[in-house]
Amino acid sequence: MPETIDGAALLNEVEAFHRRFNVFPREGAYVAVTLWDAHAHLLDAFDSTPRIAFLSPEPGSGKSRALEVIETLVPNKLAAVDASPAALFRSVSGVDGERPTIIFDEIDTVFGPKAGENEQLRGFLNAGHRRGRKMYRCIGDGANQTVVGFPSYCAVAMAGLGNLPDTITTRSVIIRMRRRARNEQVEPFRERIHEAEGNEIRDRLAQWADQIREDIAGCWPEMPEGITDRPADVWEPLLAVADAAGGDWPERARAACVELVAAARANDKGSVGIQLLTDLRDHVMAGIDRMPTVAILDRLNALEEAPWSDMGGRPLDSRGLSKMLGEYMTGDNTPIKARNIKTAGSVLKGYYAVDLHDAWTRYCPPPLLRAATSATSATPQVSEPETVAEALFTSAT
Repeated sequence: MPETIDGAALLNEVEAFHRRFNVFPREGAYVAVTLWDAHAHLLDAFDSTPRIAFLSPEPGSGKSRALEVIETLVPNKLAAVDASPAALFRSVSGVDGERPTIIFDEIDTVFGPKAGENEQLRGFLNAGHRRGRKMYRCIGDGANQTVVGFPSYCAVAMAGLGNLPDTITTRSVIIRMRRRARNEQVEPFRERIHEAEGNEIRDRLAQWADQIREDIAGCWPEMPEGITDRPADVWEPLLAVADAAGGDWPERARAACVELVAAARANDKGSVGIQLLTDLRDHVMAGIDRMPTVAILDRLNALEEAPWSDMGGRPLDSRGLSKMLGEYMTGDNTPIKARNIKTAGSVLKGYYAVDLHDAWTRYCPPPLLRAATSATSATPQVSEPETVAEALFTSAT
């Protein structure tokens, strides 16, 4: 009969192995990476698998080293720097009958600003987050083609410069790396020596996974307060692993979950559309119930640390503003669009805060609904609208 493995002690060993070679920016990152390594041996026990991504603004921050250590600990590693979507989903369908754990370094070369969009790979990474999702392709020649569904569910670890597309970021545990300080020392990683050490731990992770697989498959771990929706999907497998291990891992895992989710939210500026809504609410129309388009653009383009003055080499204009806001709905479920604003002597096109209020409520992260909320109630109290609109028009021109 196989030896019963102490899960908590084994995870302690995995964490210690990472600490020998990696310096992570947060204590919670060591916990998350350790749990991710273990979860890769248990994919079929979960409904989803989080991606883990090591990102940094500059090279030399330890991202590739983190992946090298992970490679030694996960099952059926498939290391890639450049791989086509077709190659990846055929690999997941079964290389020698085994699903790989994909280790994707230099992911910025795929999604970076100079790489253009790569929708097929993005689709593969998105679909593979959830068990049972397939990528469908036509196979055959000419008229003799059939539609074949290729499995996409697999564990993926990534590293790269900058950021990832939002759809991948929200499916990932994000660890933002930085260069080591002089007082942060690590042991040099030597593949010929340390790969065997990691593989020995990997084999015991696989053995432990076999022992807990049936028990963990029906578990629904309790989430920390405030962790819902996509963050809950991301962390559910990791918390289930921690609960199965016992010891102090359940407590440490939930503390790491709260820490890393909060860090991701603090770093998340949202889509450009959400940034536009937020800037309109907090900096442009705060306390004002309506504003001509020309005045809105003048204020937006004057905002520092905002993208509006350089949208592809030119400032945001009325056409761009109309297109972006038209993606969102008013409280009556009609697209937001410019309306006439009467001034003392002319009629200008512009936007009403009451039309934006529903989008502000749904999409803008709290805080400050303060002035915008009071200015956009169902029956707005407007004082001297013509004077306000005329003053804004005059200041903009």
